Amino acid sequence: MRREQPDFSDPAELGPAALEIIDRALAEDLASGDVTSRVAVPAEAVARARLVAKAPLVVAGLAVAAAALRRLDLAVNVELLVRDGERVGVGTILARIHGSARSILAGERTALNLLQRMSGVATLSRGFVEAATSDAVAARRKERAPCRITDTRKTMPGLRALDRYAVRCGGGHNHRNDLGAGVLIKENHIRAAGGITAAISAARRHAPHTLRIECEVTDVDELREALAAGADVVMLDNMDDAAVAEAIAITGGRALIEVSGGISEERVAVLAGLGVDLISVGKLTHSVPAADISLLFEPPGGWS
Repeated sequence: MRREQPDFSDPAELGPAALEIIDRALAEDLASGDVTSRVAVPAEAVARARLVAKAPLVVAGLAVAAAALRRLDLAVNVELLVRDGERVGVGTILARIHGSARSILAGERTALNLLQRMSGVATLSRGFVEAATSDAVAARRKERAPCRITDTRKTMPGLRALDRYAVRCGGGHNHRNDLGAGVLIKENHIRAAGGITAAISAARRHAPHTLRIECEVTDVDELREALAAGADVVMLDNMDDAAVAEAIAITGGRALIEVSGGISEERVAVLAGLGVDLISVGKLTHSVPAADISLLFEPPGGWS
């Protein structure tokens, strides 16, 4: 049974998965307290602050950032001004914050770390999705459903729930959440099982009937073997565009086609135009740049 994907857009309903991540991050950063704020900032000091986009980006994780501040001090008020999934420009105020200066300073880095990473994932995902679903690509696909951009399990350890949510904020889709979410036979499984046919046949005998069986292939000969063995999905791993086009023709609709390996935004448009069903992109989560976002305290003279 497919599990419902968590929604981390509401600070009041983040759920245990997100709160555990936030609490662990806060504990890491505040293991010895915040000595700078304790010695330099009066305990009674109250501050107003803003979360501000310093570059164009797709927002993800605002509620998570708000929760990071409020887990330390429920008296801190965070007003969210945009929604996750929105594209914003330079200078956009994402949220207004009011409360104890010490509390805001203590949670600032954790809030920013999570918000910047999640917005970075969402921004990169949106770029790939738009490349795969442009009008030019849609015209080439004709009656085919839009090509889906998916993530992989190459997430930051401990942050998978937030990473996957951020991909969805960017318009992408999630692949397997964990090793129990689907049968994906890869190179080492094939070697351990004794070949593609042996691996798929064993999976057919033992896997729950509700799980699709996907098999990784590296050339058209392996593709033919996987199709003959009954794979529901074939993953074309590091195959060039000409080989992908040949694979689509050979498959003839008998299985879904996923492409993985060596994926750039430029290549996504080509692959989607050829007619593949899925493109999995590891870089959405394994090497994503953080979005440029700042938390700025109100200056003494007020905001200009």
